[in-house]
Amino acid sequence: MAPSFPGPAYAEIMSSEPAPISPSAPARRGWEARPVAIPDDVDDPGVEKASGHVRLPLRVRWSGPEREYDLGDPADRRSVYRQVLTEGTEDDVRRYIDVDELIAMWPTLHLSPHVRRAWAAWLRQSRGLDLAC
Repeated sequence: MAPSFPGPAYAEIMSSEPAPISPSAPARRGWEARPVAIPDDVDDPGVEKASGHVRLPLRVRWSGPEREYDLGDPADRRSVYRQVLTEGTEDDVRRYIDVDELIAMWPTLHLSPHVRRAWAAWLRQSRGLDLAC
C-alpha cells in the first residue's frame, strides 16, 4: 500500500504545474546563483597569502577525501585556485589567491562560466586587463 502524504504542501510539491516565477527572482539559478567571493582587499600586498603545503577547509574541498596541496606545484596550485574561486568565502580568497598568480594561470584555469565572468570583470576594473571568459 502506498504511503499517504496528506496536506496541501505535498500536493503543491507534487503538482505538475510549474511554480510561478517572481518578477524579483534572480536571473541565475542553481550553482550559477551562488555569489562569487571577490574581497575588496584581495590585491592588497599587506594580506598574507598561503604558501607551501596546504589543506583546504571542508567548506571549500567538500567533495572527495581530504588532501594536501603543494602550492609550489603548478597543477596543485591550479586545483586550489579553482576550488577556492568556486567554493571559497572572501576569507578563503584572501588567504589562498594571489592575483598575479591568478592572471598568470588564467589561460589554463578551468572555472565555471559565472566565476570566470565575475573575476574577468574585477580584473578589468581593478587592473585594466581584458581577459577571455
